[in-house]
Amino acid sequence: MPRTSPRTYFVARYDFRAPGADRATRQEIFARSLEQAAYVESHGFASLMVSEHHASADGYLPSPIPVAAAFAARTSRIPIAVSALLLNLYEPIRLAEDMAVLDHLSGGRVTYTVGLGYRPEEYALHGRPWESRGQDVEAAIGVLQQAWTGEPFEYDGRTVQVVPTPFSDPGPFLFYGGGSKAAARRAARLGLPFAPQGQSPELVALYQEECRAHGREPGMVIQPPAGGPANVFCAEDPDKFWDAYGEHLLADATGYEAWRQPGSTVSHVRDVSTTVEEMRAAGVYVVLSPEEMIDRARSGELRLITTHPACGGLPAEPSWESLKLICEVVKPELG
Repeated sequence: MPRTSPRTYFVARYDFRAPGADRATRQEIFARSLEQAAYVESHGFASLMVSEHHASADGYLPSPIPVAAAFAARTSRIPIAVSALLLNLYEPIRLAEDMAVLDHLSGGRVTYTVGLGYRPEEYALHGRPWESRGQDVEAAIGVLQQAWTGEPFEYDGRTVQVVPTPFSDPGPFLFYGGGSKAAARRAARLGLPFAPQGQSPELVALYQEECRAHGREPGMVIQPPAGGPANVFCAEDPDKFWDAYGEHLLADATGYEAWRQPGSTVSHVRDVSTTVEEMRAAGVYVVLSPEEMIDRARSGELRLITTHPACGGLPAEPSWESLKLICEVVKPELG
């Protein structure tokens, strides 16, 4: 019988970053992710997560909604989170239609963390204004919410009506995400639950204060656990994994660090390592044996296990080994 331990949640995240991958390799990663989505659902994972970025030479996922739809088609129960959806890079009426249809396809299982993004290159690619991004995202959220009522409304000088309305009432579940005071205030002003990028009691307190100032009780806040690793992998021989595949994990970390803007807040996933050795010591990306993972979860040190099966273009063999050890060895021991 599994021993009593603190509740541990399991999440599988995909962003499809794969530096140098050819077409066949990239397609294999996409196809593999669909198989793995069904597999982790069958083993009781709490969520599947997909991320979004644009103008990235390593192929970082620019289109999370089609992937979320594919995950929904291969599964039937597991929640699917799009985190984050860079709302300003979309035409909001068409997006409202796509999200409403996906809401039906998934039975309301797809949730979204809406964000501004932080890379001017992404706005330039899509011809979107950077300076007005804050007011633009607020306006776009309002358009989505109006569109999902199914009633006609005025938009951009014309009367529009979006049908079908979503399966979920009043619409797909939206968080507002970000790591700044402006993000906390915006979430409160819009009446949305808040998803800060990192553990921040200050931002949570500001969000709650601002909600009450607007005459409403604070909404849900979801934030990463304090001090825990952001990306967790499992291997029978962690040293061998690091030696053979550590460069994939390093490519993921250095890719994010290259995008960091001056003055940006610390993110839960940030790792400034420049070598695999530094990364092993930093503890943001960890590779654990099944026994180590079980012990750390039972101690309460690992309350959230977010695994990243295609991290930096990980090949199929270590990707599946890690996932199967987590699902078939670690998870049953934790109940």
